[in-house]
Amino acid sequence: MTPNASSLATSLVQSVDWLAVAPPTIAALAGLAVLVADLFLPERGKHLLGWGAIAGLALAVLALLPLLDGDRSTFCLTTGAHACSYTADTFALVIQFLVLGGALLTALLSFSALDDLKLPAGEFWFLLLSSAAGAALLPASRDLATLVIALEVASLPAFALVGLRRGDRLSSEAALKFFLSSVTATAVMLLGVSFVYAATGSLHLSRIADALTHVDPRLDTLAQAGVVLTLVGFAFKTAAVPFHFWVPDTYVGAPVPVAAYLSVVGKAVGFSGLILVTVLAFPSYADVWGPAVAVLAALTMTAGNAAALRQRPERSFSAVRLLAWSSVGQAGYLLVPIAAAGYADSDQDASRAIGSTVAYALMYAVVNLGAFAVAALVARTSPANRLTDYRGLYAARPAAALALGFFLLCLAGLPPGVIGLFAKVTVFSAAVDAGLGWLAVVMALNVVVALYYYLQWTTVLFRAPEPAPEPAPEPAPEPAAETESVPAAGPATTRPRAVPLTAAIALTAAAGIALSGAPQLVLRFASSTLL
Repeated sequence: MTPNASSLATSLVQSVDWLAVAPPTIAALAGLAVLVADLFLPERGKHLLGWGAIAGLALAVLALLPLLDGDRSTFCLTTGAHACSYTADTFALVIQFLVLGGALLTALLSFSALDDLKLPAGEFWFLLLSSAAGAALLPASRDLATLVIALEVASLPAFALVGLRRGDRLSSEAALKFFLSSVTATAVMLLGVSFVYAATGSLHLSRIADALTHVDPRLDTLAQAGVVLTLVGFAFKTAAVPFHFWVPDTYVGAPVPVAAYLSVVGKAVGFSGLILVTVLAFPSYADVWGPAVAVLAALTMTAGNAAALRQRPERSFSAVRLLAWSSVGQAGYLLVPIAAAGYADSDQDASRAIGSTVAYALMYAVVNLGAFAVAALVARTSPANRLTDYRGLYAARPAAALALGFFLLCLAGLPPGVIGLFAKVTVFSAAVDAGLGWLAVVMALNVVVALYYYLQWTTVLFRAPEPAPEPAPEPAPEPAAETESVPAAGPATTRPRAVPLTAAIALTAAAGIALSGAPQLVLRFASSTLL
């Protein structure tokens, strides 16, 4: 090898900052450890896999602490302009905390579901940890290749989690719809990414932003098509209208903890990816994506709230369907500050608008996971999970009813859910400051509409239980039946595996109360520069 070739090879070697990549790496290694341990543990010891998964996620969250002292970048180009593929900045750390914390709470929700639904423990915990690793990688990604890979690492295990109830028609149908919609989104997004690369000659977000400011006129149409297709792909991931059709059936067919995971962590993945490509890669096309995202926000919140209003309380799985449509409406609110960033006069104003989305996402993650946790608790005794099944919940489980009522009021933005109210005001202010008065009016109308179904569900919790029907006289048992032992359904709620579920409800309720008492813990992100 000649001296010049040797020096060139040396200059192309990238150093790795292992501390910066520790959070997603720990989650991935924990997933591999759980998969290997599953091969050797006897059936009676499978519950240890769940505690191992929780320990791995807790370590991944703790690995964020050493990164708080400043931005760290790794996998950087060693030739030409400075550009890195991974950056652990404030935005990345906040979203990583959200997704890893959300996965940790999902793990607590899942203990009882694994027992009740007879799900394979090893596969479940491996898939959950793998998806969490991809979700933690995405917000730190700073090139389109890493972004797409992280998105797929987060999404592919989620397909399997949704369809893990083997032989269940609803589960299989949900997994198929989720898979087809996600694959379509990925195909569209990859086509857009290839167009952007062809027009700019780079995959790094910072270099794309520079190149798009002086695109060859012959490639301008190609660049515009690439920007639009890339954004359409992320619109699928965020469940924005009209790319939301997979949400209700997927949430209903999935185990309740998986639906909770998709509603929070899945959304965080989609929104963080959308923020990165719009604000960091395509700022010069803000006049295109700003109005488009504003229209998507208006359509998404309106369609989600309108569909939630139409849910029949006596329909099977109506509680989960209501939460699914509610999550679509909430996605519309999360899109508002991103649209406002497209109208910002400076990069600092755009970053502050993005901070409003981050603040709202943190509030939403806590209270929505809490609502799903109570739904998982009710599903143990009422598998159909109808809204009518929640009537009289306060009489049967006062703490769970009070917690669910608090979560619903937070989502509605009513006291004592102060954090929900403040988060909505922050998003509303971002729209007004950007001159999007019409979008602020649409949001205000949708908030009022959403009050109806949130308050309707809340009132059901405190109504008197319906009187039980008179039991029909039972025939005398046959002698052979006296030797059989049929377990009663009631004690299932007191089994040891319900303890983690109760802990998840308590943690989310405590976090929601703490945030309502000190909303500045979250709202400070709305006034800070994250990117």
